[in-house]
Amino acid sequence: MVFTHDTEVGLQAAAALVNTLAISPGAVDELATVAALDEFFEAYDYTGRHDSDQAELEEVRALRGPLRDLLTADRDEAVRLANAMLAEHRATPQLVRHTNYDWHIHATEPDAPLATRIAVETAMAMVDVIRADELSRLSICADEGCEGVVVDLSRNRSKRYCSATCTNRNAAAAYRERQASAK
Repeated sequence: MVFTHDTEVGLQAAAALVNTLAISPGAVDELATVAALDEFFEAYDYTGRHDSDQAELEEVRALRGPLRDLLTADRDEAVRLANAMLAEHRATPQLVRHTNYDWHIHATEPDAPLATRIAVETAMAMVDVIRADELSRLSICADEGCEGVVVDLSRNRSKRYCSATCTNRNAAAAYRERQASAK
């Protein structure tokens, strides 16, 4: 494990949320419905308040750009952005234990809006990344036509693609290229 469990989950959730943006040519917004937000909430084991309505969806959708800026910033800019997010939401770190997780840090109340909790959890995760000087674990997908965010938590720092789709597309292209050059 590179970071604590809550840091790793926070980074992965933030990248997954950012990657729902339709930023690559031909891409579609993958967070267009309340049902999609509900799936995201469940997939990343969020706890606390979840209104499951259009207003909450719009707040979370609006957060994707700032999170992308944070996850792709250089170290000094990441510090500025993380500090601004924590200050904006008046984060107060505290140890909590719930469900299947032992003691970990939350910095908002459980009844804070979901977008606030996501922003603060991401900023807190980035604090760990910055302090460990591990920003190299965050990058943009190596797929030529993709702009997705990659969180590389592997030991050998080998993750290059944001999703299985991009990984498979590039593996198939490399296979075809090898086959063509072998003829």
